[in-house]
Amino acid sequence: MLESDVSFFQYSSLMSNEHDPGADILIVEDEEAIARLMALHLRAAGFCTQIVNDGDAALHALGERHWRLVILDRMLPGTSGMKILRWLRREGVDDYVPVLMVTALGMSAERIKGLNEGADDYLPKPFEPEELVARTRALLRRSRVVETGQADRVTLHLDPEVPVAYHGDARVELRPLEYKLLKVLMDKPGKTRSREWLLDHVWGHDVFVEPRTVDVTVKRLRKALKPLGYKKCIETVRSMGYRYIEITDSS
Repeated sequence: MLESDVSFFQYSSLMSNEHDPGADILIVEDEEAIARLMALHLRAAGFCTQIVNDGDAALHALGERHWRLVILDRMLPGTSGMKILRWLRREGVDDYVPVLMVTALGMSAERIKGLNEGADDYLPKPFEPEELVARTRALLRRSRVVETGQADRVTLHLDPEVPVAYHGDARVELRPLEYKLLKVLMDKPGKTRSREWLLDHVWGHDVFVEPRTVDVTVKRLRKALKPLGYKKCIETVRSMGYRYIEITDSS
């Protein structure tokens, strides 16, 4: 059945290159058949994968290099998937890696727990291979990683004392509302915030202003960040709101 989905050459390539040093997606799955199915379809979609079958091997692989994405089974021999997720999201880690967590269908409480611990998305078992590929692509788009290589992280910073944003030696002064808006968006990179949420958390619950005010402030903020090269780090999510994204360069 697997050979019917991709060519025999692709399947043979998967078997011989499972530990490809150029792999960019780490599959952490103890069920060998499922792991190979994942790798097979991801490779057919143009991704390069590596498989590890237990939690301890996963920690070793994660400590050796940067991965564009980790597909992580929750139930693993050795170190559990949840412990690995907490390790990836521990305080002080700057190298953010998107995590697609996999668990048995119906474990809704565990899925919620995983999302609260920092998983970026969930894939319930059993799953359709097409859904795995689609979720993988969505996560990589969300983290602004292109399929030809690894993206550089944004290096925009906020001064904690005064409303100033800076990149290297370049600095721009922001209006207080622009500064606060940027700060709340930067607190959760990639997370979309609605205009109503932003009004509550930037302007306050007791201030009555129109949602359009958010749009005007975002426009001013983008203009203020343009000299630093980070105008595009505030992204509009159509019909939803705004989010802060990591960009691949400062042009």
